[in-house]
Amino acid sequence: MAHSIGKAAVSTLGVAAAAGVAAFAYGALVERKAFTVRHETLPVLDPGARPLTVLHLSDLHMAPWQVDKQEWVRSLTVYEPDLIVNTGDNLGHVEGLAGVEYALEPFRNVPGVFVYGSNDYYGPTPKNPLKYFMAPSSHAPKQAKLDVEGLTSFFEDSLGWLDLNNLSRAMLIKGSRLEFFGTNDAHRQWDRLDRLPGAIDEMRENVAWVDDTAGPDVVSIGVTHAPYQRVLDAFVTYGADVIFAGHTHGGQVRVPGFPALVTNCDIPRDQAQGLSLWNHAQRTAYLNVSAGLGTSIYAPVRFAVPPEAVVVTLTARDISYS
Repeated sequence: MAHSIGKAAVSTLGVAAAAGVAAFAYGALVERKAFTVRHETLPVLDPGARPLTVLHLSDLHMAPWQVDKQEWVRSLTVYEPDLIVNTGDNLGHVEGLAGVEYALEPFRNVPGVFVYGSNDYYGPTPKNPLKYFMAPSSHAPKQAKLDVEGLTSFFEDSLGWLDLNNLSRAMLIKGSRLEFFGTNDAHRQWDRLDRLPGAIDEMRENVAWVDDTAGPDVVSIGVTHAPYQRVLDAFVTYGADVIFAGHTHGGQVRVPGFPALVTNCDIPRDQAQGLSLWNHAQRTAYLNVSAGLGTSIYAPVRFAVPPEAVVVTLTARDISYS
């Protein structure tokens, strides 16, 4: 009897091990490249406003050999976005900039805004994935420096996008007035929430429509890489209607049907990917957290959370009567 039980236990362990290997292979070879587009609609524009198509890109973690990802990003021009929101971690290798430039070149004439994650400044390093269950990741003392200056030049000079790293800017698109404020990577404590009120005030004092009180209501958009609660709370306090973020990879490896196992920040696990509402101080904003399009080259696997870009359609809100 004991011998039979032992053989059954060994057989069960063998099946479990085989299933684990199969799941890892699927996550590394199939799902990691199963690029998807998630669609959301947010009624935040002035009544009667024309819809705006926003393409939210995040966490490309680009390496030079990832041609399939580069070509897929280029194909997103089919959605004819009116605005690009890039929430950082574009680079994943010291030679990743060329891949980013190739992927995003078709959007040269599309307005955009961007913030950075730490992987726009420093290259990835090998890490023990089990540590993510204990606390958000820490940075290694020696990391390869990435070409963030070249990335910034490409975004600003070639694409014409606006830098929101601890800054505030504004633009007019299809008659809608949009104001933006953003932070640098909160995961590395590079967010300067103390600077944002002054930056927002300066933007509002100098914006082109400052003296036109008859125009449409302004839509306020917060942009950050890592959705730490302190940042989300501050954005809502500053009047954000919509918040865009990335960083979490949606947990990267999940159990189907359950929230993210880890978030690599302090956002609740059930808000680590997708569209939700963020409430603070009796105010509410839409929160869109992208699962991103890449992974670290040292952890090239996804399971039950495929890489994604998000197409967010901003539409006119209903006219309410009271």
